[in-house]
Amino acid sequence: MRGQAGEIGSPPPRPGDVVSHDLSAPAPTAPREGLTAAPATEPASARRDPYFDNAKYLTIVLVACGHAWEPLTHGSRFATAAYLTVYAFHMPAFALVSGYFSRSFDMAPGRVRRLLTSVVVPYLVFETAYTLFYRWAQDDPGYPLSLLDPWYVMWFLLALFIWRITTPLWLTLRHPVPVALALAVLAAVSPELGGDISIQRVLGFLPFFVLGLTLRAEHFTRLRTWRVRLYALPVGAAALITAYLVAPWFSAGWLYHRGSVTGQGAPNWVGLFTTPALFCLALVLTACFLSWVPGRRLWCTALGAGTMYGYLLHGFVIKASRFWDWYDHPWLHTALGELAVTAAAVGLITALCSAPVRRVFRFAVEPRMEWMFRRRDEIPPGRAPKDA
Repeated sequence: MRGQAGEIGSPPPRPGDVVSHDLSAPAPTAPREGLTAAPATEPASARRDPYFDNAKYLTIVLVACGHAWEPLTHGSRFATAAYLTVYAFHMPAFALVSGYFSRSFDMAPGRVRRLLTSVVVPYLVFETAYTLFYRWAQDDPGYPLSLLDPWYVMWFLLALFIWRITTPLWLTLRHPVPVALALAVLAAVSPELGGDISIQRVLGFLPFFVLGLTLRAEHFTRLRTWRVRLYALPVGAAALITAYLVAPWFSAGWLYHRGSVTGQGAPNWVGLFTTPALFCLALVLTACFLSWVPGRRLWCTALGAGTMYGYLLHGFVIKASRFWDWYDHPWLHTALGELAVTAAAVGLITALCSAPVRRVFRFAVEPRMEWMFRRRDEIPPGRAPKDA
């Protein structure tokens, strides 16, 4: 592997709005073929549930903070505890929300087109861009470009593509989550799977995506009650305290799902128990996190439409900090320095999710590419897609 690593009462999303909150569909634009558009008099913001935009923004903030904290974990036990706590659930939460808004994916032409333009094309563009960035920053012109070996954050787009195209299969199964969990266990005990297409991570986080496919709006409504929120506080505190206690010896590699358990120095059979245990831990912490996500429109709600921009772009800054030793300053490893790093990470990811940045990079993250696809009136008779 080349890279490392509310309020109750919000209306549930309508089937035709699924892609509006999709992590791979950062901002609603003009109606796409094969998708149901809202009436022209209805503003775009009305088609989005603020709860999920808030959840997406807060999740991408945790992603950025986790990446920014990693160098601090080598000398700070508290930074390590925060890092372990966040890594225990932030990518599972990302995958779960992605699954929830993939429920309507049925291989219809309009949705396949959206998959290509919002996942496949950005993957090709940014995988190439990250490789070129590495060659320049490390003065290594021979560094290989491999589309089957995603670099750093790019693994998630490859995983999202695989998860999405298999969605119809998961929706036909009677018990999809146990099947997906069994595949994750199989990956954890199979070192011979190798690292191509990040298969270990694809399967490791698959249960969360599949679980998202099975959820309905009422499940999130049940989370957003004060009873659940009050329970979430001691659970979250217990997780942070436990992470602090185990920080000196527990490896964060268990939470990355980059390889089998043998990579952590454990025998294969251990994966039979650790994978379900980590799944349950991530699920509990994700529920705690989602219970406290606000359901009303806030200053940051609109930023939820740009999480894919922030995700793809912040990796350049994170990698630059490693390449050019930004963390060598001793002050950054003090308590005030750690707070400054956290504030910088939040500020960076907030800026990268903003509308001006989305306008500049829309050509790469959310290209329209009408020239590549047939218009509806060009589809042969008998093959026209059903109305969304």
